[in-house]
Amino acid sequence: MNICDKLRPGLVTGSAGETRRVATELANALPPDTVLALHGDMGVGKTTFVQGLAQGLGVKEQVTSPTFAIYSVYAGTRAKLVHLDAYRLENERQLEELLLEEFLTSPWCLAVEWPEKTGAWLPANAWHLTLSIVDGDRHSVRLH
Repeated sequence: MNICDKLRPGLVTGSAGETRRVATELANALPPDTVLALHGDMGVGKTTFVQGLAQGLGVKEQVTSPTFAIYSVYAGTRAKLVHLDAYRLENERQLEELLLEEFLTSPWCLAVEWPEKTGAWLPANAWHLTLSIVDGDRHSVRLH
C-alpha cells in the first residue's frame, strides 16, 4: 500500500518523529510542482509535517514556522520547498504581493499552512491534508 492510500482514510501517528516520517514518505511520492494545503488548528503539527517534507525533499537546513516572515524557501536536493504560513494574511491579494511565483522553478513543492486564508489563490489540483489531534500526543493526517 502506498502512502497516499494510507493517508486517505487518515493515518494516526504517535509522536512528532512519526509525523515527520509520514511526511518524508509522502515527499518521496509527490509529483514535481505540487501544492500541499495543510489544514488544521494551531498546534496540530503542520510545521512538524513540513519538516518531514523537507527531509524527504533533501533539505539540509532547519525548518521552522515562517509565521512572521510569511514564507521561507529551502533548496533541497530533490526539489525546492516553499513553506507559506498564511495565518497573518488578511486577503488573497496580499499573496500576489509576495511574488511567490518567482520561487516556483521546477521541481518544487509549496506547502501552505492555513490555506483557508488564501481564498481562490490555491490551484484546483492542490493536495489537501487535514491534521488533527486525536488523543493527547496522537495525531491524525488525512489526505482528501
